[in-house]
Amino acid sequence: MMNWAKSQKTALTMLTFLGDPNSKLTKACDLELTHPGPVEVLGPGRCKRFAMHVVDGEIRAVNVSEAEGDPAGDNDPSSSLADGIMATMD
Repeated sequence: MMNWAKSQKTALTMLTFLGDPNSKLTKACDLELTHPGPVEVLGPGRCKRFAMHVVDGEIRAVNVSEAEGDPAGDNDPSSSLADGIMATMD
């Protein structure tokens, strides 16, 4: 995750990249990607494309990029991009 954060130039920002290798958080937040199309390509246990705004352990917002016919959010990931999640912040 550190290399991904580095490639995205997020050092010294408010963003934190977290890994979930066993999908514990993914499943606890009900964010597991279960649509057969993406699962066939990516394999099971993958999370949906999402952004989460968390302050002091409190989840303030969760934006998931998915739509009918686009379960992985590839066509319109805007709600889980920076502008999308920042729009939910005070």
